[in-house]
Amino acid sequence: MTSRRARAGRAGSTTRRRVTPLAVVMPLVLLLGACAKDAPQDTLDPAGPIARSIDNLWNGVFLIAVVVFVLVEFGTLALVARFRRRRDDDDLPTQTHGNPKLEIAWTLLPAVVLAVVGFFTLRTLFDINERDDDDLTVQVVGQQWWWEFAYDTDGDGDFTDEPVLTANDLVVPAGVDVNLDIMSNDVIHSFWIPRLNGKKDAVPGRTHPLRINADEPGTYVGQCTEFCGLSHGYMRQRVVALPADEFDAWLEAQQEDAEAPPEGTPAAAGAELFTTQCSGCHLARGINDDEFEAQGNGEELLVSGNAPDLTHFASRGTFAGAIFDLWVDQDGDGIVEADEIGGELNRSALEAWLRNPPAEKPMSAPHVPEPGDDKVRGMPNFNLQEEPIDQLVDFLVTLD
Repeated sequence: MTSRRARAGRAGSTTRRRVTPLAVVMPLVLLLGACAKDAPQDTLDPAGPIARSIDNLWNGVFLIAVVVFVLVEFGTLALVARFRRRRDDDDLPTQTHGNPKLEIAWTLLPAVVLAVVGFFTLRTLFDINERDDDDLTVQVVGQQWWWEFAYDTDGDGDFTDEPVLTANDLVVPAGVDVNLDIMSNDVIHSFWIPRLNGKKDAVPGRTHPLRINADEPGTYVGQCTEFCGLSHGYMRQRVVALPADEFDAWLEAQQEDAEAPPEGTPAAAGAELFTTQCSGCHLARGINDDEFEAQGNGEELLVSGNAPDLTHFASRGTFAGAIFDLWVDQDGDGIVEADEIGGELNRSALEAWLRNPPAEKPMSAPHVPEPGDDKVRGMPNFNLQEEPIDQLVDFLVTLD
């Protein structure tokens, strides 16, 4: 009996020795896993005055929280040590219940702290939500699973008649405020560019305002932060901030129709294939306008009734909801910058997408079609052969 108890005691001791280091190591592993160098979506590294206002508020609230934590934790430990029960002392500590001064003090102090935090929070909210209607305004529409951007170029507040319609890359001038009108075409999404502003939900039937401002030219990445279906994790977006003159040139170029490739070239064959195969969903102005309208402007074939406008497809840095780089990342920083757009085509990624889109990005869960259920969600697999794929790629790269 004694031997068994001794062995059990040793086993228990061994177990405790093994568990204790694990309990210490696991939180450290989680902490280190949350750390990254030059993280592109670092909300603690603001790149504009609006994000900086939020960061300043966060810094102040965090400092207050640290002070409160230290006072409460060390105060608790001090009380435990000071008033712990001793073997030779059965008397209760002095009771503070009914002490008006103490009760008033520890009621007023938290109230004052919360009032200070509330004041600066409200001031920051009013500051970041203030907007000037004379600034450039862009309509942001969440889709399953990509973002569409329509530019109000004439300032009339109507986005339905605008010639500038793009996807994935929200191009803005650097150093100025840009108004965003955020909405959704299907389910609830959430627009978030961490280094430029906080999150804003995109809700069907409603328009939510947001304002962004980037200090310097650059590319700022973000992602949808509201679960919105099967490919929620593959719904990303980018803000490309350009110098004022480059933005003006970009905006002017975006209003032009696409030019048809020279006849007899692989790109021309791709344009013909695009017109016959892709007009049910996609528009490239100047290429397939009549066919696109005749086939229902996407409403006949798509559950969402909308697909990305491809008129200036090659002027973007990414495609397929910004999960694939359209151009090769030359400097290896993980982001295709504005000066890398139009450089070396990431041909293999584009070919893989055209070869089998659902394999690259899940579009819809398997289901049994009901009578009349002939619409698709996302880009279907057309089972294209290699030659048509090459021709389509040659055509798409001309859409700049």
